[in-house]
Amino acid sequence: MITLHHLNRSRSKRVVWLLEELGSSYNLVRHDRDSQTNLAPKSLKDIHPLGKAPIIVEDDITLCESSTIMEYILDKEPSGKLRPAKNTPEYYQYLEWSHFAEGSLSLPLISTLFMGMEQRDGEQPLDAYIKKEITVDFAYIEDTLGAQEYFAGASFTAADIMMTISLEIAGHIGLLQNTPNISAYLKRVQQREAYIKAINFD
Repeated sequence: MITLHHLNRSRSKRVVWLLEELGSSYNLVRHDRDSQTNLAPKSLKDIHPLGKAPIIVEDDITLCESSTIMEYILDKEPSGKLRPAKNTPEYYQYLEWSHFAEGSLSLPLISTLFMGMEQRDGEQPLDAYIKKEITVDFAYIEDTLGAQEYFAGASFTAADIMMTISLEIAGHIGLLQNTPNISAYLKRVQQREAYIKAINFD
């Protein structure tokens, strides 16, 4: 059975959500952020050298990184749920958006988050680049969700789990202004029973 090491207020909510969607049995070990620094506790570093959540452990396998963990869990799922059949157009959309969440979108999101935490005097060297990336990325997301119901087409997949958590971060830092398709999408997926169960672990 998988043991999931879950950190409150983190992207490990993705893995809880996935496991709940699949109806999988798992052990949940909670880790809490330091109340002073808001950083992850040493207990996570005792499990994986990166000291970040999510981490899963099963038998002799210990994995970090959301997208890798998602693929590991889906590979073990006999029903084929939440991932399109391989070598279909939907499968490659699924892959693109699963990687986009922690690839293309992650840098401008995290940069914007950190820039909002510091006192800034005038424009900094990376500001124009980050602004351009935000504009391009969110136009792409908004257009995609205007053309189809979910990121991989007509069906909800694990790519939606990956992207929803990133979009929630974006909303938290004020990047979802004038994005009606994204807003409608989030309202829809946040009503899923498994999502509601997952947020209750935070």
